[in-house]
Parts: sequence; structure tokens; C-alpha cells
Amino acid sequence: MPPRRLLLLLLAVLCPPVPGRGEQRAAPGKIAVIGGGIGGTAAAYFLRQKFGRSVRIEVLERGEVGGRLATVEMEGASYEAGGSVLHPLNLHMKHFAKELGLPAIPVPGKLMGIYNGEEIVFEESSWYIINILKLLWHYGFSPLRMNMWVEDILDKFMRIYRYQTHDYTFSSYEQLFHALGGNDFTQILNQTIDEAMQKASFSQKFINEMVCPAMRVDYGQGVNINGFVGAVSLAGAGSSLWSVKGGNKLVCTGLIYASKADVITGTVVSIEPKTRKTSTGDPVNLYHITYDTPSGQTGDIYDIVVIAAPLNRKIANITFKNFSPPVPEFSSPYQQTVATFVHGRLNSSFFGYQDPSAFHLGAIFTTENPKLFINSVGIVSPVENRGSEEEPPLQSAVWKIFSKEELTKEQLNLLFSSYDSVKVKKWLAYPHYSPPNKFPPIILHDNIYYLNGIEWAASAMEMSSIAAKNAALLAYHRWYGNTDKIDQEDLYEKLKTEL
Repeated sequence: MPPRRLLLLLLAVLCPPVPGRGEQRAAPGKIAVIGGGIGGTAAAYFLRQKFGRSVRIEVLERGEVGGRLATVEMEGASYEAGGSVLHPLNLHMKHFAKELGLPAIPVPGKLMGIYNGEEIVFEESSWYIINILKLLWHYGFSPLRMNMWVEDILDKFMRIYRYQTHDYTFSSYEQLFHALGGNDFTQILNQTIDEAMQKASFSQKFINEMVCPAMRVDYGQGVNINGFVGAVSLAGAGSSLWSVKGGNKLVCTGLIYASKADVITGTVVSIEPKTRKTSTGDPVNLYHITYDTPSGQTGDIYDIVVIAAPLNRKIANITFKNFSPPVPEFSSPYQQTVATFVHGRLNSSFFGYQDPSAFHLGAIFTTENPKLFINSVGIVSPVENRGSEEEPPLQSAVWKIFSKEELTKEQLNLLFSSYDSVKVKKWLAYPHYSPPNKFPPIILHDNIYYLNGIEWAASAMEMSSIAAKNAALLAYHRWYGNTDKIDQEDLYEKLKTEL
């Protein structure tokens, strides 16, 4: 035997591969992503980035790609019916829009009023300095302190991007949030926004008249939602908000294209574990997914499954067959919200304006009042052209109303002096928050991962994107045994030291 080959043979015998990070395991053959919303399409994108070109990725979607990002057609134009606005600090969504060549357009500000069911308790002015004076007069320094309070939470949360840039991931959302904000985040996730802000010495008047209306328009619930989702909602009340020209759902279709994933139109019925032996005789876990298609029921085998649809019987009714131990049942409810689009003329007298020409508001939020049948009403612009900040027209415009139940004809007649078309979109849009909420697990089985548990911290496009990257990294590192990248303690301090 030539000396060089003999030397290589000796090295192979004396230096066997170390299990874990250096082990060369074969790549998975096929990965299933269940759900084609922002979470599922982002997961497909990140899975492709990590596992490379050889893996086949299939996205199983029962309806249109986009999920809770959707538009409705009215008067020859399209309007956002689901996730509508993005924050300037939503770095994954900003990256997606840039990477996919999708123009980001600013969301115009509209003069806002707060209605308590009897009168407008706060009305914005078009003059910035007057708004500042009004806020100070009504609420003291609470609005300024609120911005600082929210910024402190966002600063800690922004650490996730640094962790993910360095390929770190977490096997549970409890560990993820603890790594971001320690016991402060644990506490704020397990108390209401009302309790959190009272503890931070905000006045009850400010909480009732400013904080609560923001929760009602964003999450269809009051100040009994958890403190973290409340902070996310308040951050969304800021400036420099944006959206994707043509509709935010274009991000989802763009991510499918970029991930080179195959979309299969089908409703997933069940998942069942299968065991096969490799060429070496070692057992390997696989998963058989059964799904209904327009042409009948069929199924396929996958190495890894990523579930990016809420495991709620009313949304994704999936049966987990023959798992030991059984996959837990997720019974936590999702909140219904109804988006009603009306092309018509708002009845300003409903909100206490006797002279229609004196009405200049483009959005009206509401406080808690059992007599109120709406959460908010506001003018919306087509997704192709969000327009600029301007006074609402005295004649017809397209208004979007959020409510818990579908509006009756009598209620529409109260809200509008005249209207000519109505479109309704019902959503099980986000969890019904009632802290303390327990996070569902991310790892449901050896190679089954669940994204939507992150919604119990906060439901938003960016949260789904963060969960998608966490799941893709987790699937990759667990497949190849890279344990040093999972659930690392004191990660923030570690990265500060390294860099």
C-alpha cells in the first residue's frame, strides 16, 4: 500500500469522527411545511438557506398562499384585510421586501379620535405642537413615559436578530424570551398590560383612554391582554409605519419563489410517525402526512415537518396518529375579529358631530363600553397607492370597521349616512389573550416543529418570521447534532465578549 494511503488509513482509525458538530450526516430528503402564510413561507425560505439546494421542500396550503395576509376587492381596487402595517424595526420583513424587490411604501397618518360610546374624549390636531399640549393637558407625562417604556422592551427584544444572525436557536419560547429579557420578560408575559402599566405608575385614565383603544384595534381585546403583546401594539401606534406596495401577501408568494419550494394545494388531515432502517441498520424517524386535495385524499413521507398553522380545531384540524407519548391537544382559543369594508359616507353625528363639515378624523378608536358594537373605524387606501395624509373626504370613501361580530344592517345604517357596497372578512385572527398564557411546545416530536406558539407572546408578521427562522435553525442544528447552538445561557453577554 502506498505510504500516503497508509497514513490516511491510520488517521481514520486513530481519529474517528466526533459525534455532533463534525459528524457528516446525510441531508434530509424531503421537508414538509404545513401552512402557506408568512410563518410557513418564511420557514421554507430559511430552511432552504440552511439545508441547501438538494432538499425538497413542499408547502402544504389548503387555500391561497398568504394565510392571514389577504386583500379584498372593492370599487375596482384592493385593500388589506389581514396584517396591514409593519414597524420600521421589523428587520426580517424589511429584509424580505428588499431581497424580493418589493417596494415598501409609507402608511399615511390619519387624524385620530378616541370615542367612549358617548363622546370623543380625545381628538388629534393636524398641528404637532397642539397635539403635544393636548396630551400633556389630558395625561401629563404618561405619553412620553410610554414611549420610553415601550422602547426599553423593544431594545431587549431586538437581541433576537443578533442571536439569529449568529445561528443561535431555542427549543422553547420560554427559553427564547428569557434569553432576550430575563425575568422582566417572564413577568410581563404573565401579567396584563393593565397590571404592567399600573405597576410602572401610568394613570388609569391614560390606560383606559389611550392604551385600551390601541389594544382593541390591533387585537380586538382590552387591557387584559398580556403586557408583551400590549407593548407590541403600542409600538405599532408610532410613526414611520410601512407596508408592501401591492399587498403584504406578496411577501409570501415571493418567499415561495425564493425558496424554490413546491406548493401543494391540500388540507392536512393527519400526521403519523414511521420508522425505517438505514443502510447501517439504524432506525430513522419519518412522518407520513395525509391530506385532502381537490382530486381526492393522498399523502407522502417526510424527514422533517414544520407546522406553521395554528393547531386549533377550528383552524388546522390535524390528527396526530400513533405518537408515543401522544402529541398534546391545543385547546387555547383564537379571537374572532370581523373586518367590514364599506364604501360610503360616515355618519359623523353618530360620534357627536352635528356639523359634518367639522369632522376631520380619518380614524376613530374606541374605549371599553359594552354598548359599543365596533372596535374601530378608519379610512383605508388601496394597496397599490396608500396615499398621503389628508382630511377625510366629505363624500364617499372606503372605511374599514373592526368588530367582534358581523355588523347588522341596522348598525351599518347608524354608522353611515349612505353607502353603496359592503365586503366582510371574518378571521380567527390571533389568540384570545388571558395571562398567564402557557406557550405550546416548539418540538412536538423528534423532527416535528411548531411555529405558532410564539403567537401567545404576540401575534404579528414579524413574530411569525422570527419563529420561522428559530424553527429552521432548530431543525438544522438538531439534525446535525450542533448542540452548542441550542439554548445557550447568557448568550447576550457571550456575544458581547466575542465581538
